[in-house]
Amino acid sequence: MRVEEVAEVASTTGNDPALDALLVRLHLETACRTGAALALRPCDIDEEQCLILLQEKGGVFRWQPASPTLIAHLIDHGLVRGSADPRGPLLRYRDGRPLSKRRYDGLWARVRRQHEWAARQLVSTHWLRHTTLTFVERRFGLAVAQAYAGHSPANNSATTTTTYIRANEIEVATALAALTGEPHPLAIAA
Repeated sequence: MRVEEVAEVASTTGNDPALDALLVRLHLETACRTGAALALRPCDIDEEQCLILLQEKGGVFRWQPASPTLIAHLIDHGLVRGSADPRGPLLRYRDGRPLSKRRYDGLWARVRRQHEWAARQLVSTHWLRHTTLTFVERRFGLAVAQAYAGHSPANNSATTTTTYIRANEIEVATALAALTGEPHPLAIAA
């Protein structure tokens, strides 16, 4: 599977494979944009409910379910690399500096060098987002995919019906559990 090939490159190459593997998992599970990941703070993690508060473009905030494993890795990352400020950036280099978009540039360049198909398809954070949202839409429908992506049905002019279609965190958590194969505290048991 192509996603596994991307994860393999991230977790075995570069000068910080643990960080790159964490980034790939974060974007695959949450389908968040790069800006939301860079804005993530330790105080944005709800460990008990396995939720992450994402700040998306346009200053929109939303709670996104994440697997218990991802939550644990994010908390550990923050403890090992973070500052004492719970409102400071969570994602950091080994030396404690906050991550920048340049980290992503290097990661996607490595993936594209390793796999010709990745260069052709311009694998990027957006590619991961699209891959996750396509999975969610095919298995759980448009409303869940919109909620998973943080899209407002009111802003989608595809049909009048989308104004009335809404999914909640429980449905998003259920889709996440199917994606990761890992139970989520908010998900409906299969």
